Amino acid sequence: MRPSQKMRDLGVVQHGAGILAEPARAFTLPDERVEAERITDELFAAMERIGQVHPFAKGMGIAAPQIGIGRTAAVVQPPGDAPAIILLNPRITDRSDELDEQYEGCLSFFDVRGLVPRPLKITVETTSLTGETVTTVYERGLARLIHHEIDHLDGLLYTARMCTGVEPIPVEEYRQTGSAWAYEQ
Repeated sequence: MRPSQKMRDLGVVQHGAGILAEPARAFTLPDERVEAERITDELFAAMERIGQVHPFAKGMGIAAPQIGIGRTAAVVQPPGDAPAIILLNPRITDRSDELDEQYEGCLSFFDVRGLVPRPLKITVETTSLTGETVTTVYERGLARLIHHEIDHLDGLLYTARMCTGVEPIPVEEYRQTGSAWAYEQ
């Protein structure tokens, strides 16, 4: 079974679905707190299902549009034992000029990996469930994971960030690269 079919069977919306190309709708918090909590719970449940069939040594993330919900919520699980990061209404407010180009994967088209340049450091504003704005700086691998999920909420797939003329490679070919900094979201 192809990796993308496995993800589809686990409830992940696949490439070509309109919801993946549309900007998600922001939450009005704290008014929509119950809705935000419900969607966050669904994201955690999806991540749990996916994690049972595929290990993610470098961390993983999932955005609400990937489970068919057009709202600005995403969850990122950093590598190791770090707590999960919940992103509600995330917005990148600053980014470093210094870029790093690494392979990324996406649960919505899991048969390929693509070489994607991203800033090494980003500043992200999110909204807490109580309606407060929270600003956090993320660096390196975590910045890449967070940026990838925010792109999903903006209706972008990582292929939109790849350099001109660079195409995704089949996952089988990617595994042969031995790339140490590959991120599979």
